[in-house]
Amino acid sequence: MTLDSFPRLVLLEGRTPIQRLHRLENSLGAELNGVRLFVKRDDLVGLGGGGNKVRKLEFLLGEAIARGCDTFLTIGAVQSNHARLSAAACARAGLACELVLADVVSRDDADYRRNGNILLDALFGATVHFAENFGAALEFARDRAEELERAGRRVYVVGGGGSSPVGCLGYVSCAREIAGQEAELDRRFARVVIPNGSSGTHAGLAAGFAVIGEDPARVKSFTVLAPLAEARATTLAKARETLALMGADADLPEEAIDVSGVQLGAGYGIPTEAGIAAIRALASLEGLLIDPVYGAKAFAGLLADVRAGDYEAGDAVLFVMTGGTPGLFAYRTAFERD
Repeated sequence: MTLDSFPRLVLLEGRTPIQRLHRLENSLGAELNGVRLFVKRDDLVGLGGGGNKVRKLEFLLGEAIARGCDTFLTIGAVQSNHARLSAAACARAGLACELVLADVVSRDDADYRRNGNILLDALFGATVHFAENFGAALEFARDRAEELERAGRRVYVVGGGGSSPVGCLGYVSCAREIAGQEAELDRRFARVVIPNGSSGTHAGLAAGFAVIGEDPARVKSFTVLAPLAEARATTLAKARETLALMGADADLPEEAIDVSGVQLGAGYGIPTEAGIAAIRALASLEGLLIDPVYGAKAFAGLLADVRAGDYEAGDAVLFVMTGGTPGLFAYRTAFERD
């Protein structure tokens, strides 16, 4: 099956651009060992503040609409980018949106509870519920879906991050997009680097590259949520499920999934010194914003790998900017301490 075989609600306005980080390269100088740094601007997606979840929502909402659903129900953390973009995409599509947000970060300050993504959830018209943890959020979502169905609603339910096999198709599409841009630029990236939360972005890219005959092992992610072994296993399983959904006869061995756990720090949603430094570097030298939960940790990992000599001189590395900019406003105190 091709991607065109699946229902899709178009939310992207064409391809997202690839840009070179000239000023950051000049600032790092000899530390780069001749490596060239590029970013793919998935943060530039126009809907709802931008971010990688829009690619997944094209297929998730496409399926929901094809099924005749009128309500989209999903879960996430309090400052979930997926929740924010689900609310925005549902506003665009005319579907009701209900979010079940889990308290998985030990913070109860006003910035975290009322600013950033959660402020936008309400502006986009979502109905927001709260749960103690992800397990409780899943249980609540199932019960809420049954309640809405009894009231005559047709509900589409998806788990955290939108990282079901259907959602992963968004990054199968992105893998093909990157390959096309590489051909136009006459440049092949040695690595495509991303954060790994719910694992769907990595799974989709790996499946996408496998389908088109590219090496899925050149995708590298840094887990920001799960312990390393769990993140790797989840990514592999979701990539294989996505290939199965497409009916693709592509091999995806365990060693094709490259996940690192070195940037996780104290845990999900807790900023690291290296991550804050990465945010400041990109902002002050390139005018670009990455978030402290996902992008900052992955970009810090990319820079650490370059400095450690993991790349050869002349290699080009592509970092996918997955968005999450509104989350910066929920982490004001992290920058004040810094």
